[in-house]
Amino acid sequence: MPDRDDSSKTLTAPAPFADESSCQCQAPHEKLTIAQARLGTPVDRPVRVYADGIFDLFHSGHARALMQAKTLFPNSYLLVGVCSDDLTHKFKGFTVMNEAERYEALRHCRYVDEVIRDAPWTLTPEFLEKHKIDFVAHDDIPYSSAGSDDVYKHIKEAGMFVPTQRTEGISTSDIITRIVRDYDVYARRNLQRGYTAKELNVSFINEKKYRFQNQVDKMKEKVKNVEERSKEFVNRVEEKSHDLIQKWEEKSREFIGNFLELFGPDGAWKQMFQERSSRMLQALSPKQSPVSSPTRSRSPSRSPSPTFSWLPNKTSPPSSPKAASASISSMSEGDEDEK
Repeated sequence: MPDRDDSSKTLTAPAPFADESSCQCQAPHEKLTIAQARLGTPVDRPVRVYADGIFDLFHSGHARALMQAKTLFPNSYLLVGVCSDDLTHKFKGFTVMNEAERYEALRHCRYVDEVIRDAPWTLTPEFLEKHKIDFVAHDDIPYSSAGSDDVYKHIKEAGMFVPTQRTEGISTSDIITRIVRDYDVYARRNLQRGYTAKELNVSFINEKKYRFQNQVDKMKEKVKNVEERSKEFVNRVEEKSHDLIQKWEEKSREFIGNFLELFGPDGAWKQMFQERSSRMLQALSPKQSPVSSPTRSRSPSRSPSPTFSWLPNKTSPPSSPKAASASISSMSEGDEDEK
């Protein structure tokens, strides 16, 4: 079966397993140098790059390492070897994901062209020849295991090793450390989601403790929601009170202005009151007579009769001699006027 060098196939279907598809390189396999591979030669076949690992809890660090291995050369075919559970538990330790899950995780990585199951822990010349491997990609840190200081030492000496860069801040060990550190949180979460204490390997006492803590957290969440709603209500009341106070101030200023216009020193009420007062005074007081009136012409044949009678009152005698003499003198003056 020819090498799968079409990138569209990689993105539309999982990578095949080498043992199921008998995916063998049929082209003549001549040993390449790194310089030749970087020039894109040979033209008749891609450069076959191999990367291996455990790939437990497949994460972005794994994907980035495979991306680097895939893009080391202009035209490359990436084979990924995944060790089995027995081999991994023997040399490294227990895994979270079993081998079938780890195989499937690799098949669905876009950079992988072929997955080799039950890969060897140490690469032998027979394995390299069987899969026609040109280069092995891995980070450059010595990997001590199985009694060796560096399992890739012989690959480096053969000039078949190409290094990749590790992604800092993410690794399977880091993820497991987080889970162990926050074990209580995850145990409580899974109990709440319906897992049993037996499935979580949680004791009876811890189960009751976790469930009680879940109830406490629910109560805290309810109290928090009530506090948030109360704050929202208070904020709404404050906003409405500010609006009411502002409207009241505007109405107060308007009322005071109208009052001053009506009852102020120069207000309309004062002018109206003055106008009405003047009208009432004119209606109550009669018009005054002219100051000078024409003199009436006297008739020569008649003399005007005196207006007042200057005769003394017979019934009331003068109270004193001085009053009597005053009355007599006034009578004499009246007679002189008539003459």
